[in-house]
Amino acid sequence: MYAGIPIWYISLVLPVLVGIVALFASEKHGRAISWLSALTLIIPMIATAYYWAVNAVSNGVVDPWVLHLEKYGLGTFYLFMDGLSAPIVVGVSLVTAFVAVYAYKYMATRIEEMREEGENPPGLGRFFFLYNVFAVAMLGMGLSSNLLEFYFFLEISLISSFLLIAYYGYGDRKKIALLYFIWAHIAGALFIAGSLVYGHYAHSLDVVRIVSGKVTYVSPADELLGSAARIVAGVMLLGLFIKMAVLGVHMWLPYAHAEAPTPVSALLSPNLIGLAGYAIVRFVLPLFPAELKSIHGYLILLAVSTIIYGGLVALRQTDFKRFLAYSSVSQMGYLLLGIATLTAYGIGGAILHYLTHAIGKAVLFMVAGVFITEEHGLRDMTRMGGLAKYYPFTAAAALLGFMHLVGMPPTLGMWSELLITIGVVKAYPAVNTGNVILVATMLLLAYGVSAGYAFITMRKVFYGRPREGYKHEVLDGFKTTVVILAVLGVLLFLGIAPLMAPLKTASQQIISLLG
Repeated sequence: MYAGIPIWYISLVLPVLVGIVALFASEKHGRAISWLSALTLIIPMIATAYYWAVNAVSNGVVDPWVLHLEKYGLGTFYLFMDGLSAPIVVGVSLVTAFVAVYAYKYMATRIEEMREEGENPPGLGRFFFLYNVFAVAMLGMGLSSNLLEFYFFLEISLISSFLLIAYYGYGDRKKIALLYFIWAHIAGALFIAGSLVYGHYAHSLDVVRIVSGKVTYVSPADELLGSAARIVAGVMLLGLFIKMAVLGVHMWLPYAHAEAPTPVSALLSPNLIGLAGYAIVRFVLPLFPAELKSIHGYLILLAVSTIIYGGLVALRQTDFKRFLAYSSVSQMGYLLLGIATLTAYGIGGAILHYLTHAIGKAVLFMVAGVFITEEHGLRDMTRMGGLAKYYPFTAAAALLGFMHLVGMPPTLGMWSELLITIGVVKAYPAVNTGNVILVATMLLLAYGVSAGYAFITMRKVFYGRPREGYKHEVLDGFKTTVVILAVLGVLLFLGIAPLMAPLKTASQQIISLLG
């Protein structure tokens, strides 16, 4: 259906306007700017909830403003949301809104710290401008229907996040920001290169079309590209794999995500990298179903290897934020695993896992930020222990965050991992003993490693004998933000039914393209 008002354009424009106001506001208005940012960033989630309530999500909700560029060979640009993108929109909207409120105190402390070290960092106004642009770019990727449209928002997210790391990061932040920029730019270049080859032959960069108010997909590119289809699909996949940080092309992520300011890490790690997995489902799979079908066994192996490798390396870390960065590598393996099954269950589980990871990992990064801000830069887990005694609410939030990643009830993670597991079983039906042993071994290793790194770290940080003279817990607005987001993630467990029906419809529509 077409929306009565251009709700998705409004969702993208309002936070940017708040960011522009922030550029000219004094730092004493920083808290007000953070709340204004949050109120505008939460609009897409509220709109999505409304469209769920009126049963409009399954067929898609399209903005009435359409940009026609067919005569230039670029296709038609829509902003729309359907069952596949709804969890993405909710995840980005919810996390960016809460992190905006959280970011005020953290960034005020970080900027003051940098000034005491003799630096002259940009103020809170520029931070919130770049932050809102970054958040809007991720929302735009989730709402895009066209390859060029998606790439446009991808590049905006890259530039804004690069500047946030370069201006406000830790360590050798300029070098790390440049490392991040180069890897991310290579990823984007590969994606757009494959897209342009497809567009040259198709005379359009459309993948999703809206016909009579309903979402449809263009014809697969196999016949159009012939023998080149496999190469084009491979180039686009490689670009998105770099962006996802799967095993083999993950090297950039621990540096960028660990040394970014924590509010930025809370968006980079759970939100941005997962959008590459969404792009595989939204764009690459509909265009190249035969190519993905021919390699799905290798993709499953890569996914499981990513889960296990990321988890084992995370266990070796002593820096809390670097630990969280490697756990994100592991979690992207789950996303890829669901996609690689090429089943409706697996794809639905992967998209739902995006939302699970977005909430759980954002909470954990914000927990890390509580200690960095209130315990004088504490990140070294060998100096932690017994923190639950002094930070009981923060410890409870961290536990809920870890439960999301592990997939324990009553968190949303239970549903996403259950669907991914069913997808793997569907991909390898138990027609012989070998299949049963293979599937059981893969899943036990993957889930066992995830549970291991999550709860070993929980015990190491929050329980045992205290290692430092920590402050006593004061539940101020800073930590309240963390707790509320964690609790919301649990409440989504109860509200899963509205998510499932449109997600199932969208996943089955994708799978039907496989023939």
